[in-house]
Amino acid sequence: MSIDVYKQWLGIPEEFRPPTHYQLLRLVDFEDDSEKIRTHYRKLNELVRKYATGDYMLQSQALLNELAKAMLCLTDPGRKRDYDESLGREFAESQTGVGKPLLRVLADRGEISKGQIREIEEFADRRGLSHRDAVVQMKLVNEDKAAMALAEELGRPFVDLDSILPDDRVLDMVPRNVVKRNSILPLFIDEDVVLIACIDEPDHEIEDEFRLRFGKPMRAVIGTPRQIHQGIAKYYAPGARDEVQAESYEASVSQGKKSGAKKKSAPKKSKPISQMTDQEKKDRRMIGILVLCWATIGSALVDQFLIKAYLFPRWQFFIGLMLIVPPITFLAIYDSHLRKR
Repeated sequence: MSIDVYKQWLGIPEEFRPPTHYQLLRLVDFEDDSEKIRTHYRKLNELVRKYATGDYMLQSQALLNELAKAMLCLTDPGRKRDYDESLGREFAESQTGVGKPLLRVLADRGEISKGQIREIEEFADRRGLSHRDAVVQMKLVNEDKAAMALAEELGRPFVDLDSILPDDRVLDMVPRNVVKRNSILPLFIDEDVVLIACIDEPDHEIEDEFRLRFGKPMRAVIGTPRQIHQGIAKYYAPGARDEVQAESYEASVSQGKKSGAKKKSAPKKSKPISQMTDQEKKDRRMIGILVLCWATIGSALVDQFLIKAYLFPRWQFFIGLMLIVPPITFLAIYDSHLRKR
């Protein structure tokens, strides 16, 4: 069912196709207030979610992901600057992208007092905690506000994972052990980067791994530890996505090895009979019959030309029975076993 979701749901005129991130989120061009950007995103997210079931479920999900990508781009200082420049914005001076320390961010926002900063630092040092975890454990701010402050310190966007549905194709490219080991959650590909929800700044090793897997650089967005661990439990249930079909990743790894040694392929496991289709069982039964028939013929030839003529000329009848009867008996048992399965 065809529908112009931009016009009917968001009120964007037809002449703006495709809409810019600012038009999509109903913002003035080059809006720099990250909180305002997130507020507009949350309102539109709630609006579009009303259509998440029924005839427009697919269109709704596609638009929700588009809204999320726009919000994450415009709340990421580095990517926003590049995006704004592509729209013709000129910046008076360069920006370093280095944010204020987390505790300063919280103090400026009125979440903690400046007199508490020293107390928090000492608490974190004694417990071996980051400042983000320290303020949460001291119950000075909640997880969301602490993660948002960390995102500002790192110059990264903050993501509320409760409002985002990751792309299954991206999730399938990353095995469960990788996301659990690094406490990350893959989200989706946004043009030239792979967006990954992280608890903290990722190290270079995981960045290199994602570049090899996807052929694109990863871009970290900051989420709360609770939401990321819940997302891992939800999208990576035990047994799910353990075997990842990542041909581009395997190819990149093999090409990057200087030794040139060929990677050994894992032996192909045969499918259990209980998982076979009726046709596969029939084919396997026929192969078994052919093999055993040739085994029986071979036994008869050995009896006729070797045993009878040279070894046991008087016992050939009994020897023949010993060589022919067991294969036929095994054939009957094998065929009966397959029929029961």
